[in-house]
Amino acid sequence: MNNDLLKLDKVETHIGQYHILQGVSFEVKKGEVTVLLGRNGAGKTTTLRTIMGLKPASKGSVTFKGEAIQSLPTYTIAKKGIGYVPEDQGIFAGLTVEENMRVAIQKDDEETAKRMDWILHLFPDLKRFWKKPGGLLSGGQKQMLSIARAYVNENELLLIDEPSKGLAPIVVEKVMDSIIQMKDQTTIVLVEQNFMMASTIGDQFYIIDDGRTVSHGSMKQLKENEEMKRKYLGIA
Repeated sequence: MNNDLLKLDKVETHIGQYHILQGVSFEVKKGEVTVLLGRNGAGKTTTLRTIMGLKPASKGSVTFKGEAIQSLPTYTIAKKGIGYVPEDQGIFAGLTVEENMRVAIQKDDEETAKRMDWILHLFPDLKRFWKKPGGLLSGGQKQMLSIARAYVNENELLLIDEPSKGLAPIVVEKVMDSIIQMKDQTTIVLVEQNFMMASTIGDQFYIIDDGRTVSHGSMKQLKENEEMKRKYLGIA
């Protein structure tokens, strides 16, 4: 039985006159963390935005649970069970933490309430600042809020873009620990420049270079491959 939850096949994406993705293909197995790696500007963020329909694919296919979704609007893709944590976090600075969470909820039922309780236990700072505006949170707390909003719905897949970006090492550890705990509950596609974090969390990797998928395998294989890390990731 095929347990691919998400599949991209030769996806190409244009942003204006620029041909950003020029042939991205990868498969995401249910229950795993698949990490997209590559240098800055390689096309990783555009890949996530293409999956969500924010930057529609000009060629190729994006398949979720066996259904082609590359022509669907973003709100429909989200309703199918894909949560997105953007690189810029995307929270509403003028709304309280509570209001940010309420706005994100798609279904107000018992299961959602259980996930809300779990996420507030995971991120106690959010509970502490429940009535405070999102704009007053620290960078790490904003990242926690962004992840919490994506997780609170019954999403089978989470796309998380650069969760450690700009955070202090102690906060990176907290975010990393939270994603590790989420692994038991959902499937994750992670874009992450911090190789220590990516290699700790990830099961499988795909390297994107100049808008194309150039390598993939188990994270264990990549950790042991010094030449590949140097060539594509600039890790000496």
